[in-house]
Amino acid sequence: MKRSEKALRKRDAARDVGAEILQAVRDIKAGRGKRLTVTVPPAAAARQKSGLSQADFARLLGVSVRTLQDWEQGRRNPTGAARSLLLLAVKRPGVLREVLREIAEAA
Repeated sequence: MKRSEKALRKRDAARDVGAEILQAVRDIKAGRGKRLTVTVPPAAAARQKSGLSQADFARLLGVSVRTLQDWEQGRRNPTGAARSLLLLAVKRPGVLREVLREIAEAA
């Protein structure tokens, strides 16, 4: 249920934010803090390992930067050859940098 602006102000006026922060730090130090697991989509992991910018990586894969961003943010999933290239990028990131250099030299 959504609270009214007035109810939110009343709740916040009664809070001691400084004490809440100190307690949170104590909890973290004691090992009681929340633990979050962040999963990195394969496209983002592949590009990070390659050390390439989004523009260079997208060019190498033959897709638009927007498509790569959609893959990296989990909005879409790569298929076909792009999926194979991403696996190659994870396993052998140096190969992709070498191919990109060769493409640049040929242009």
